[in-house]
Amino acid sequence: MSVKSYRELTVWQKSIALAERIYVASKAFPKEESFGLTSQMRRAAVSVPSNIAEGAAREGTGEFLQFLSIAQGSLAELDTQLLLAERLGYLKAAQVRDLEHACDEIGRMLSGLRKSLKQSG
Repeated sequence: MSVKSYRELTVWQKSIALAERIYVASKAFPKEESFGLTSQMRRAAVSVPSNIAEGAAREGTGEFLQFLSIAQGSLAELDTQLLLAERLGYLKAAQVRDLEHACDEIGRMLSGLRKSLKQSG
């Protein structure tokens, strides 16, 4: 892979934007959720770009693949938490669908990057 920095990766850029959107969306959650769902959603959202960045900074392709797998897992966590937030009435259905669409897009990009790394490595 000929990328000078993880910041050049579109999947990293989109996942940073998603994390920011999760912070904004979760601001309106009830105060009693600040150490519960709010915190979990924010941690999962931040984990995605963080693991992409950490994996890209590692020496080998195998390590990068491992961190991309962790990012994919965090994305699945976030997707589950979005559904729960909707069921609890913290987020509107349209807002959740929009965020889920972003999760799906990032998930496809992560899968594509992993496939590409496996083929080149």
